[in-house]
Amino acid sequence: MSETKTFHVGDILSITTGKLVSPDHIGGVYNILGWLVNEDLMTHQLPRVSRECEGFLREQFPDLPTEAPEFDGKESVFAWLDQVVAEHGETREVPRMPQIDHTHIDPLQELHLLKPDAEIIPIVLD
Repeated sequence: MSETKTFHVGDILSITTGKLVSPDHIGGVYNILGWLVNEDLMTHQLPRVSRECEGFLREQFPDLPTEAPEFDGKESVFAWLDQVVAEHGETREVPRMPQIDHTHIDPLQELHLLKPDAEIIPIVLD
């Protein structure tokens, strides 16, 4: 049996719908993506890793919505999320994504790939 971790459906839907609906906001996105690929991710890696994980999450949870409506403020986000929770439950056990489905890229190398002209100055702490 594969290892799982409990996540709010809003964390999952933030990846599968492309709209930030996690009750933990961007922290929920960092947490679920980091769990899925077993890495600590940096901000610039989130879009790519989210695309990698989207199909996997849709396969795991085919009953969850694949689209979210256009929202008019935070209240409408949470009203929609409350409806989803009422229909589908609040949390899900999420397994890790197979390693073969994720491409590990060193965060600094990826930043250089995204912004080749940017000066990147790493800070090394003792």
